[in-house]
Amino acid sequence: MSETFSGVVEIFDKENMPWWFVRVPKNLSTPYEHLADRGLIAVTACVGKNSWATSLLPYGDNTHFIALPAKVRKANDITLGDTLSVGFEIRKRQ
Repeated sequence: MSETFSGVVEIFDKENMPWWFVRVPKNLSTPYEHLADRGLIAVTACVGKNSWATSLLPYGDNTHFIALPAKVRKANDITLGDTLSVGFEIRKRQ
């Protein structure tokens, strides 16, 4: 992965559909903001041995986050408040 960082697993409830996520440090997302399409920056993310196509999603405070799908959380035994090592690299939109 071209970018790696450590982040704390957080959750917010979007109309009773919780999103688990890790905030991306601003210094890692800012260089790619020119690639954003409707605020989304297409990436391949990696946690543990799992990688998946996703986006850096805008958080609303001029930062981005990576959502953690249930299959990734389950495979890596991720719980709320864990500190994860996360990697990502820019991918071409399809």
